Amino acid sequence: MGSRSLSRMASAQPRIRDFGLDVRLKSGELSFEYGPDVLGPVPEMRRLEDIRPSLMDPNCDGPDPVYGIAMDVCRREDAEELKRRYLLFGVVAYASGRLGEEPVRSQGHIHAPAPHSGWSTPELFEIWEGRAIVYAQQTAEDDPGRCIAVEAGPGDQVVVPPGWAHCVINADERRPMVFAALCERQYGFLYDGVRAHGGLAWFPVLREGKIGWRPNPRYRRSPLQVRQARRYPELGLDAATPIYRQYQSSPEALQWVSEPARAAELWSSLEP
Repeated sequence: MGSRSLSRMASAQPRIRDFGLDVRLKSGELSFEYGPDVLGPVPEMRRLEDIRPSLMDPNCDGPDPVYGIAMDVCRREDAEELKRRYLLFGVVAYASGRLGEEPVRSQGHIHAPAPHSGWSTPELFEIWEGRAIVYAQQTAEDDPGRCIAVEAGPGDQVVVPPGWAHCVINADERRPMVFAALCERQYGFLYDGVRAHGGLAWFPVLREGKIGWRPNPRYRRSPLQVRQARRYPELGLDAATPIYRQYQSSPEALQWVSEPARAAELWSSLEP
């Protein structure tokens, strides 16, 4: 990572507010400190080289690593039950800065079918610090179907339905962004469709600190809907309560994340 990005991170000294887990972003790093009651791994770093195939300019400069991802973060007392339910809680920190004309983002993928359920599983995101955009499209085929960009801030929750190609974007180049996600423990990612098209159907582009959108000509043009994060009463989510606290209060209520068949009648029409 360039010294400029590191200095921005160090000066920000972000502190993660209470989302049900004692987790803190280390100053000047894309890594985390865990409280004594929390289990969490050393984050895996995603390098710029890893995501170049899906960028608008694959030869661009930018922060490196781009983000750090810690999968399987939980309170010690919850570890075995989360495993039994095939649920996994992850925390991710994005660098500040930009990737050429684009904001810092992930490359985009579709969830592979989980062996125990046979479903490509949904994902439940929650923004912890900074500003984010969760971009999702129905497919990674030539016709991407519905294309939706959800703008979200701290405390906002976003659901990506099964089978949708998606990525997460740091919407503020001036500072790091942190989010959490509840997902399938037997997770796997499918990149082929996204990489074959040189990215997703719409590229986020920075212009004077704001994000606009540029269509990817390798897809059939599909209109982009840009919207704010919404509530999901149809899935029983409480927008006022952090995801991890909802899990602690009623683990069964979030079981649709690893068992999508429980909400099978919703997925064909549900949008992020």
